[in-house]
Order: sequence, then structure tokens, then C-alpha cells
Amino acid sequence: MIRFLAAAGTAVLLISSAQARPAPDSFSGLAERLSPAVVNIATQSVDKAADGALDLTAPPGSPLENILRKFHGGNSQAPQRVQSLGSGFIIDAAGIIVTNNHVVADAVEIMVGLSDGTRLAAEVIGRDPKTDIALLRIKPRHPLIAVGFGDSDGAKVGDWVLAIGNPFGLGGSVTAGIVSARNRELAAEIYDDFIQTDAAINRGNSGGPLFDMDGQVIGVNAAIISPSGGSIGIGFAIPSNTVAKVVAQLRQYGQTRRGWIGVNVQDLTDDIAEGLLAEGTHGALVQGVSAGGPALLGGLRRGDIIVKFDGKDVADDRVMQRFVIETQVGRIVAVSVLRHGKPFALNIKIASREEHENTVVTQARMPALPRVQPTSLGLKLSVLTPEMRARYRVPQAMDGLVVVAVDRGTSASDNDIRPGDIIVEVGQEPVKTAQDLNAKISIAKKAQRKVVLLTLSRGGEMSFRALKLPERQG
Repeated sequence: MIRFLAAAGTAVLLISSAQARPAPDSFSGLAERLSPAVVNIATQSVDKAADGALDLTAPPGSPLENILRKFHGGNSQAPQRVQSLGSGFIIDAAGIIVTNNHVVADAVEIMVGLSDGTRLAAEVIGRDPKTDIALLRIKPRHPLIAVGFGDSDGAKVGDWVLAIGNPFGLGGSVTAGIVSARNRELAAEIYDDFIQTDAAINRGNSGGPLFDMDGQVIGVNAAIISPSGGSIGIGFAIPSNTVAKVVAQLRQYGQTRRGWIGVNVQDLTDDIAEGLLAEGTHGALVQGVSAGGPALLGGLRRGDIIVKFDGKDVADDRVMQRFVIETQVGRIVAVSVLRHGKPFALNIKIASREEHENTVVTQARMPALPRVQPTSLGLKLSVLTPEMRARYRVPQAMDGLVVVAVDRGTSASDNDIRPGDIIVEVGQEPVKTAQDLNAKISIAKKAQRKVVLLTLSRGGEMSFRALKLPERQG
């Protein structure tokens, strides 16, 4: 089974203005210059498995046995206190260090090992679990060698990169590779825009830097894909442009201060765009707006397509989310939207995400429902009864239909519509009965549309689904 682990052809050239760098003869110069800025991090924690604990054994008395004993904490008689190993890098000569949050999250003691063998106790300045970044401070006797952040947006697929870290507790190790891909999604909590590299990254490399050929940090190594726990050449780093913003906030405030406007967005697919009568799939579709939030106060509505935010093009929902959380709290930004195909200009004031964290409502099991009504979309529906309102926590102001069952092999099942979902709109118009829904379908068919757009509520969160209309039999 493949696991995500914390890591710790020929082309015809017509016109070219870019110049690719040749492969270096050696990385020794870079490694010698940068290695002193990379540190080893050892932590002591209680009731926590060591970072990268693998089910590995070694012959008694072999050198590998000693390495694994050191890596796993060494003391099998005291499992309540475990050693974890990771990496970090110095960004300030006075002793400021960046690492992964998961390296130090549960630590009761943190020791930093410098390249000259010095070991110093470290304190946590601030942590950010959402980006997996932590900031530490040590007190060295003399100024240290530090490195700076580069522009991760400028890193291109195929560029050479260098990773330096502390794999398996072996100490400073250097590996080289290339940027294999950009904008990788790993189902992270907020930021999901990783750099993929084939430079060898293993357990213990967590928190270590990924350098470009100028010696600038363009990423923080954070995860690998591996069926065995070791490197297979698929590693991931958090982009430096994300890290630098988080680090700046942690240094100034000890915590993050992210932007929030109270809006949920989703990707704009071809089918949904057709259902909205929109041209193209550029933008982020608003699936829900929080009551009393900045977006609602600024005039944003469910079904709007956000195409520009603060003067920047919004390519999709991920870009929109990143724009918001990286915007300074308190600013008023211009937002351009399409509403029923017409452009609207709005102004929205950015609030603090930390003060307005969304709560997730747990959906209850589907009860037995009376008066099940079938539809031509392969859905069996029921009206909202008082019992179901209470069970699904549906506000009295919300009307709609409850999905009781979904036929297999239909567009509804392909679009992940589930029993318990509440259909509140069809074609952006409210529905209360299955007859309402079927009437909307008839209108869409007469207009020769291929899809019908449903607005769903699931656990209190709104989203859109574009269902293909059944073809006429005949």
C-alpha cells in the first residue's frame, strides 16, 4: 500500500528566449557553503512514536542495529519517552530556525545540533499546523551562517535542486535531483500546493531545506510517497513563498494571522459552467456564504463566479483560497464576479481566519422517510419534515428536498450525491417538492440544455452539482 509519509520526447524549437542551466559538474561548492546552515533536530516526547518509526530490524551487533536503535529512541524499557529526529535550517544568524511543525509538535524537549557538533536547547517561537511550519530559537555563542528564501514561483519543472538534512539520524546528508512537478495536491488542510522532487528525501529529512542552484531555499521538505518508508524518488516540499509569509507572522506575532471572508468555493467544471450559462471554467464558484461574514456584507452571493481578487486573476478554487488567506487582515480588496453571466464589482474587507474558524456539523444517519418521490435524475426524494429538520439541523428558513436514495450508474451517483443531501435549488431557483424539481428538468429539456444545476446542502455546507439530463427515448 502506498503511504504519504512525513519526511521527515523530442521537441521542435521555434522561438526561445529562456536559457536552461546546464547540469553542474559538481554540487560540492554549494554543499560546502550551505551545509553549515542546516541543523539536526532531536526531540523528546511522551507517548508518541518516533518521527519515521519503521518496522525495520538488523542483525545483532551490526552497524545498522546501532543506527536503528538511535533512530527509534534506544530505550525499549521506557516507551513513554521517545526520541524523534528531524531537520531544520537557520534563517537568522542570531539563531532563528525553520522546521516542520510535525517535528516538534509534541516535544517536551528540543535539541538542535549544529554542523560543528554543538548541541543547543531550542524554544518554540510559534507553530502553524495548517502549513506544517514551526519556528525555533536557539542562543548561540557566536553568529551563525544563515540562508535566505528564494522565489518558489520561479522554480520550473526540470530545474536542479539540492536537499540537505538528517535522514535516519545519520547527520548532514546532501542529495540532488530536479523539480519533478509543481502544484501537487496532498489533501493538506489549507495550503495544498507542493513542489515535487526526485531528490532523495527520507525520514528525518522533515523540516530540511530544498535549495535552488543559487543557494536559496525554495521549499521545506515535508513528505514522501513510499510503499516501504524509504525514498522512491517522490518527495514533496512546501513552497518557500508560502513558508516565508508564515514565518514572518510567527516572528512578529507568535502565531498566524490569516485572511478570511466567510466564503466556501469550489472548482468550476465544464458541466457546472454550462448549468450556470457561463463561458469557460476560469474562476472559483461560490458554494456558500457565511452569515454575517465579510463576503455577505460585501454583496457576494451563492452561485457567483469569482474571476478576480485584489486585481489578480482567479484560476480556480485553490488559487482563490490562497489569495484570501495570504491577504493582510483589515484590508479592503476589490473582487470581480460574474452573476448570471453579468459582471459585478464588489469590495470586501478581510477579517481574521483565526477568529472565525468554521465548525463542521456532523451529519446524522438517514432515518426512514415517508412519501418517497422518484425523479428522472435517478434520485428518490422526500420533503423536509420537522423530524428531519431537527435530525439534519436544517434551519427553518431553508426549504428543499432530502435525498433518500441514489440510483447507481446515474449522473447523480457519478457526482457524489448521497442520501441525506438536501437539494435547495434547481437552476438557481428554489424547490420544495419533487414536482418542482421535475418541472425544472422539463424546462431545461425544452431549452435543449445538456445539464441541470443543483444546489446542495450537506452538513450545513452548500455546493453545486451539474447533472446530465437523461436523453429522450424514442
